[in-house]
Amino acid sequence: MPTATWLILIYVVVGLAALVGGAKLLVDGAIGVARSVGISEPVIGLSLVAVGTSLPELAATAVAAWRRHTDVAVGNVLGSNIFNVLLILGTASMAAPLPFAQEFVRVDLWVMLGAGIVLVPVMVTDWNISRREGFLLLMLYIVYIASMATGWGR
Repeated sequence: MPTATWLILIYVVVGLAALVGGAKLLVDGAIGVARSVGISEPVIGLSLVAVGTSLPELAATAVAAWRRHTDVAVGNVLGSNIFNVLLILGTASMAAPLPFAQEFVRVDLWVMLGAGIVLVPVMVTDWNISRREGFLLLMLYIVYIASMATGWGR
């Protein structure tokens, strides 16, 4: 039996309300952690908040890869990043100007650009991301997080 339209609408409204409430809790909690531990808010945003908001994406990508739907897995990751940079930043900055810390330009913008450059040869070699290349990408992320945690390069 198909679900009634009104019930679907209720689910959508409740889901959106939970999403907005959860996002507020995530941001407030991350700022609280940053202040109590003495870590800068940009570092918390680039690590804890980024990981927290990407866990559903990680789960969806892992399931797609496990089921051998590799185009869905790669498309999900690339599409999400394009969506975040262009649509999310664009829409948010239309709502209110988004000033940002200079360290984003000094360090993280270049890391993001470098990650894109590293990804090109990984993706075009046999049109396949091998386990070894995946391990390399994971290690690069761990180095990035460790450098943020130690303050190296900041």
